[in-house]
Amino acid sequence: MNVNGKTVLVTGANRGIGQALVTEALSRGASHVYAGTRSPLVHPDRRVTPLSLDVTDAAQVQAAAEQVGSLDLLINNAGIALYDDLTDRAALEQSLAVNLFGTWAVTQAFLPLLTSSRGAVVNNVSVMALAPYPLTPAYAISKAAAFNLTQSLRPLLAGRGVQVHAVLTGPTDTDMTRGLEIPKASPESVARAIFDGVEHGEEDIFPDPMTQPITEAWRSGVVKAMERQNAAFVTEPAAA
Repeated sequence: MNVNGKTVLVTGANRGIGQALVTEALSRGASHVYAGTRSPLVHPDRRVTPLSLDVTDAAQVQAAAEQVGSLDLLINNAGIALYDDLTDRAALEQSLAVNLFGTWAVTQAFLPLLTSSRGAVVNNVSVMALAPYPLTPAYAISKAAAFNLTQSLRPLLAGRGVQVHAVLTGPTDTDMTRGLEIPKASPESVARAIFDGVEHGEEDIFPDPMTQPITEAWRSGVVKAMERQNAAFVTEPAAA
């Protein structure tokens, strides 16, 4: 998908990668960008429409879906990362509520519009979906679940003409990684790589220097082969 002239929705759009995704969509000629945020947002570009969108609030998700007339590309970017040691059930539940169930709820709410446009869903998961970082295990667990959700949606939505992409992001210079003294990609470079991956039809996008070396091994690996094999069991719905 080329986003030129398309309508895009980005959740978690007020900062970090989400903010960079809005800017990148505009620079690539998107005709309209909906910026979903929990806090009020003002944007100088008239092509941007702010949406009050807490992905854990069912009423807000439904209200946002009713405000959007058409949609070509949904980017589920909203997420939280908590430092924990898996002794607090609440931390795990909060991570799952945002990173898994929030992604699921927003996708379901906007699926009729995406089906109509034969559009695409992009879920910004994390490379921690493949291997957890021990200081944020609840985050890693929720992102692993979100990645499996993404993989599961691909064959289920293919018959409707909707593409589904996963973004397996490495360390990025955002509020989430503040205080971690490790190499980090810029949000702007990650946003560019995400749109490049969508335009090139990459199912799994590795958008930064840390994760890019994984790309070829992942595409030719046993897990990806199993995903493709299992997807063959889904029967496409009969044409209307």
